Amino acid sequence: MNLQVLAQINSFLAALVLLSAFAMLAQRKIKSLVTLFAWQGLFLSINTAVVGFVAAKHHLYISSVLTLSIKVILLPYILYVLAVRLKIRKEVETIVNIPTTMLIGIALVIFSYHLTAPVRQLSTLVTRSTLAVALATVMIGLLMMITRKHAVTQIIGFLAMENGLFFAATSATYGMPLVVELGVALDVLIAAFIFGIFFFQISTTFDSLSVEQMESLREDN
Repeated sequence: MNLQVLAQINSFLAALVLLSAFAMLAQRKIKSLVTLFAWQGLFLSINTAVVGFVAAKHHLYISSVLTLSIKVILLPYILYVLAVRLKIRKEVETIVNIPTTMLIGIALVIFSYHLTAPVRQLSTLVTRSTLAVALATVMIGLLMMITRKHAVTQIIGFLAMENGLFFAATSATYGMPLVVELGVALDVLIAAFIFGIFFFQISTTFDSLSVEQMESLREDN
């Protein structure tokens, strides 16, 4: 397949990753948020396989399968079970309203393009054009963590940040060594199980997963 066509496919998938990040930022229902996280993982998985084909880096095919297994199937399943077991049905509460959050997200995308401009000019990789999108995905994940009150939503923001970091590694260097990627994937999986156990304990003890209610328990100095 023509290299230019593959570069366009890479850019198209990067646009879908960014679009899913904005959709997660605007989403209020936790179950829909989990579904969008799974879609973002799917776009990331396909993009990793495309980059592996372009760069002839065969270990990226393993990374693609790992991403598909963990971020598209396993983690969304764990988050969905958490939402059902903890009976989280109401809409996600936000510290900043959705329109303002979206405007901040757009500003972060512009900032990311400005920040990565020197790197993109010097790089000769086919994926150099998607580096700004990867950085913007990291920042939007961080923004979601900061602006949400619910602990489960903050964890989804953290996982979205990890998606952005993985995307940045693929865009900037054609991925990390396989042993590092396996270690990161295992860490994310273990973290998801630990978060699940903590959520059950916190929910049983305080009857809520709202960060605001937990902060009210903090001792005054």
